[in-house]
Amino acid sequence: MITANWLRQEKALLVALAIAVIAYVGEHSVLAMGQTASMLAAAALIATIVLASMRVAHHAETLAVKVGDPYGTMILTLSAVAVEVIILAIMMSGESSPTLVRDTIYAAVMLDINGILGLAALLGGLKHGEQPYNDDSSKTYGVMILTAMGISMIVPEFIPDVKWHYYSAFTIVAMIALYALFLRMQVGKHSYFFSYSYPRNEKKAAAEEHHDEESTTASIVTILIGVVLIGALAEFMSAFMDTGLKGTGAPPAIAAIVVAAISAAPEILTALRAALRNRMQATVNIAMGASLSTVILTVPVMEGIALYTGQPFIMAMSPVQTVMVMITLIAAAINLNDGETNAIEGMTHFILFATFIMLTALGL
Repeated sequence: MITANWLRQEKALLVALAIAVIAYVGEHSVLAMGQTASMLAAAALIATIVLASMRVAHHAETLAVKVGDPYGTMILTLSAVAVEVIILAIMMSGESSPTLVRDTIYAAVMLDINGILGLAALLGGLKHGEQPYNDDSSKTYGVMILTAMGISMIVPEFIPDVKWHYYSAFTIVAMIALYALFLRMQVGKHSYFFSYSYPRNEKKAAAEEHHDEESTTASIVTILIGVVLIGALAEFMSAFMDTGLKGTGAPPAIAAIVVAAISAAPEILTALRAALRNRMQATVNIAMGASLSTVILTVPVMEGIALYTGQPFIMAMSPVQTVMVMITLIAAAINLNDGETNAIEGMTHFILFATFIMLTALGL
C-alpha cells in the first residue's frame, strides 16, 4: 500500500506525522515556556491540521467521483464526525467546560449550514447564477436535523436533574434509530434522494478533473490515516490552546469553535470546490449531511460516555443558541425548498454565520 508514488503524493501527511512526533516530544517543554509559546505552537498545529485535511478532502472528492453521490460525501462527513468525537472525548477527559459538547455541536451546525453552505451558495451563485440540486435531499436533511436537535438539545432543558440518566439512555436509542433509517435511505433504494443528474459533459469534466491512478482502497486508507493524524495533532493543539488562552478573557466557546472548525476543514474545501464547479448537490450533501451526522452520531457517543462515568454534562442549548438554530433551520427550509440556490440565499446564511461569530465574541 505504501509505495514510493504514494509517499511522493502524500508529502502533506508525512509533514503532519513529523510535526505530531515533534509535538509529542516537545509538549512539556513548550508548555513550560508559557502562554506565548503555547499559542504559537497551537497555531502551528492548526495550520498542520488544515494541511492534512486538504489531503483528506482530495481523496474524499476522488471517491465521490468514483462511487458517486451520496457515498463519497458520506465518507467525508463520517470522517469529519470521527475526528470531532475523538477530539471531544479527549478534551472531556480533562478539566473541560460542562457545555463543551453542546457548544461544539451548536458551532458545527452554524459552521456547516450557515458558513459552508452560505459561502458556497454565495460564491457559486455569483459565478453561475441559480444552481440546481435535488430538493428531496435538503428537505430530508432539514426535518431530521430539527428532530435530532430538538430531542437532544432543546428538550433536556425540561428534564429534572435526578432523571437525566433515563433521558440520556432514551436519547442514545433515538439517535441510533434516526441514523439507522437515514443510512438505509442514503445507501439503499432511496439513494436518489441525495443525488442529482448533471449533464453528461459536466460528469465527464468532473471525472477527468479527479482522474487518479490510485485505487479506491488506497483513497480510503489514506483518509483513515489522515483522520488519525488529525486526531493526534488536535490532542496536542488542545493542550497548547488551554495554556495559551488561560487568563486572557477569551470566550469559553472558543474551544468549541476550534473543534468544530477542525472537523469541518475537509468539508469546507470540498463544498466550495463543488459549488464553484456548479455541482451544488455535493455541497448540500456535505453541509446538511455533516450537520445531521454531527448531531446523531456525536450525541449518542458522548451521552454513552456520560452514562458510563456517571458524570452528566449540559446538553440543553442556551436561549440565544436555540433562537439561532431555529432561525437557521427556518431559513434553510425556505431557501432549500425549490431545488435551486442563488447568491441571495447564500448571503442570508452567511450573515447568520457572521451573527453567530459576533454573538460568540460577545460571550453569548
